[in-house]
Amino acid sequence: MNTRQQTRSVVFTGDDFGFSRGVNRAIIEAHERGVLTRASLMVTGEAFDEALALARSHPRLRVGLHLVLVCGWSVLSPVEIPSLVDGARCFASRPVPSGLRYQFSSRARRELRLEIRAQLEKFQRTGLLLSHVDGHLHMHMHPVALRILVELAPEFEIKEIRLPSEELDLALKLDRSRETEKRIWSLVFRGLRRYGERCLKSAGIDYRDRVYGLLASGRMTEAYLSGLLPQIRSNRVEIYSHPALEVEGEPANGPPGAGPAELSALVSDRVREGVALGGFTLE
Repeated sequence: MNTRQQTRSVVFTGDDFGFSRGVNRAIIEAHERGVLTRASLMVTGEAFDEALALARSHPRLRVGLHLVLVCGWSVLSPVEIPSLVDGARCFASRPVPSGLRYQFSSRARRELRLEIRAQLEKFQRTGLLLSHVDGHLHMHMHPVALRILVELAPEFEIKEIRLPSEELDLALKLDRSRETEKRIWSLVFRGLRRYGERCLKSAGIDYRDRVYGLLASGRMTEAYLSGLLPQIRSNRVEIYSHPALEVEGEPANGPPGAGPAELSALVSDRVREGVALGGFTLE
């Protein structure tokens, strides 16, 4: 009996649920026809109401919170969080300056706590079971945001938080494009992961052994995933991507063509075969 195979699991997550009708349709298609079993919900997305209705009509799809603290809209009004958003409730579009403000401005930190609570409360009002928490552009891993999530975890029953972690050499073996960028992000997120592990362990919050998607963002294609899965050595794995259908008049949530390509990967027989070749069961 191969106990290693029996204990290996992989979960495929679709991010940006609620961003647009095209994203919503792609996530549901990947869930119904493919390997996707989880979605991360933007409670301030333009297609939030549709996403919520779809989640309720697909009870096997587990849904978590995709926390938005940059490049998106807030729950709270500009009057309540004036240092975080503009008059249209829109966060800044540049993660690095935003992260510096969250780190060094006490006012921003106070407002950040209010907004994180508000997004958790809006998710709670949906009546959906909170599967996990992650963040748009991974801003949930900012030390200030992560500490707030940990403090709020008992109240909102946060059981799992995403901590990206993937092997740089494996990512480059599969796709050498944007090598300098991948090396930088690998270094940055290695440090954030170490900090995150300490925070989550002390609070008893779960996280996966490996989380893939950062170093191939927008390129989680059929070829990439079918090459990746048999080479993964960890036992509890998350693979996330941004499937989308292109709908005329709607904004894209990634590079041109990326959403449809990532949807194709999630419904691909080759990827399903890769799950089996890697000795994984779908979670």
